[in-house]
Amino acid sequence: MNEIFLAINAFADNVLMFDIFFGAIEGTKMPFVVAWLIVGGVYLTFKMGFVNLRMFAHSFNIVRGRYHTKEDKGVISPFQSLATALSATVGIGNIAAVSIAISIGGAGAAFWMIMAGFLGMTLKFTEVTLSVKYREFLPDGTIMGGGMEYLSRGLADKGMPKTGKNMAMIFAFFMILGAIGAGNTFQISQSLTIMQGQVTFFETYPYAFGILMAIITGLVIIGGIKRIAHVAEAIVPFMVMFYLAMVFWVLGTYFTAIPAAFGLIITEAFTPTAVAGGVLGAMAQGFQRAVFSNEAGLGSAGIAHAPARVKYPIRQGLVSLYEPFIDTVVVCTMTALVIILTGVYTGGTSELQAIIDAKQGAALTSAAFGSVVSWFPTILGGAIFMFAFSTMISWSYYGERAWVYLFGLKSSIVFKLIFLSFIIIATVVDTGTMVDFSSILFLALALPNIFGLIIMSGDVKAMLKDYLTKLKSGELDREAIRD
Repeated sequence: MNEIFLAINAFADNVLMFDIFFGAIEGTKMPFVVAWLIVGGVYLTFKMGFVNLRMFAHSFNIVRGRYHTKEDKGVISPFQSLATALSATVGIGNIAAVSIAISIGGAGAAFWMIMAGFLGMTLKFTEVTLSVKYREFLPDGTIMGGGMEYLSRGLADKGMPKTGKNMAMIFAFFMILGAIGAGNTFQISQSLTIMQGQVTFFETYPYAFGILMAIITGLVIIGGIKRIAHVAEAIVPFMVMFYLAMVFWVLGTYFTAIPAAFGLIITEAFTPTAVAGGVLGAMAQGFQRAVFSNEAGLGSAGIAHAPARVKYPIRQGLVSLYEPFIDTVVVCTMTALVIILTGVYTGGTSELQAIIDAKQGAALTSAAFGSVVSWFPTILGGAIFMFAFSTMISWSYYGERAWVYLFGLKSSIVFKLIFLSFIIIATVVDTGTMVDFSSILFLALALPNIFGLIIMSGDVKAMLKDYLTKLKSGELDREAIRD
């Protein structure tokens, strides 16, 4: 099984992750797909007039229900859509991907993660707006959205129906693989290393952990988006606060060293001292792992936001600004500070170095917490369990929607069974191999998605301009329902 995944990784790496400098800069590799995400983020941020900054306060009012209208269409609230999307993004990536990025790219990688979060807010806004605009209401009452819909229908509106259809099919294929990889096997492989340290039974029988997770995940995902949304709405706020409470404890312990940690992050972001590849190496790791965590630019979150009850597509796009902000600018930064302040990313001991070499990011973060309070890894094990579970239930929905797009509604149960089986498979495959497998296939979604976002960005900009005109005139306030 491990050999199969190694072969897939080698092929995908050559196709998607080739160095855009072709080895011209010694010790530095800037993967094409990462550069593509950076270009897309910068372009859209400027084109949308820094919507990620100027509309931040208004988006909060939407989240709290200030702009609910009689003409809203959808099956779940804007907040439930946000919670569902956050349950997919705020997960093991915030714990494992951050420590992996810093252990490979140095402290400076944290700076580029924050920048990726900032640019990712605009990417997320654009793709979610398009997802709601082009969503399709299916006969069974569910809603189809995401990259499959806006690539096929949106590009058709631009006079490129064949290109749009092909892009949508490629996107759906990568979405299915991404759901199985990043949204499933990565979550299990990373959380298993922590659970084995807390429950010795799982060391002897790792597949038992997979069976347990498959059962509880199956109980939720069989119920569809409404059940997923209700579960996500209940556990996401709790698990984020639970995790941040531990983070603040560590930050309080190292309070006087926090300014120096930020100084190190900024210094190493612009000086060639990163572990791998200097400035560009830190940038590549920061952006790659940030996208792995917040999914901005991949088109996945649009699937969770498509069922939202809103009148204007722009409105849900503005709600989605909070995803990369909470996930990367807040949670990932907090994790980065824990890793840097405790110094675990430098190795120091043979045990820590072995964890770094194996790319066991969750275990490295656990070691960081354990260096401050001995029993923190036990509590972190519970947090990681919730993180993994919440991410998997959301990504099962993403993959299932992509499967339905390719193979039809009646076969959706087939994907769910495949998804649940891979939960068990992930417990018997090497962790480092699964990190590479999930990262590469996950980032592949950006190839068709960014292309579509750039082509259709003019439409989103026009919709935003019209929305702002109505906001300034007071029309949006007049049509809002006062509960």
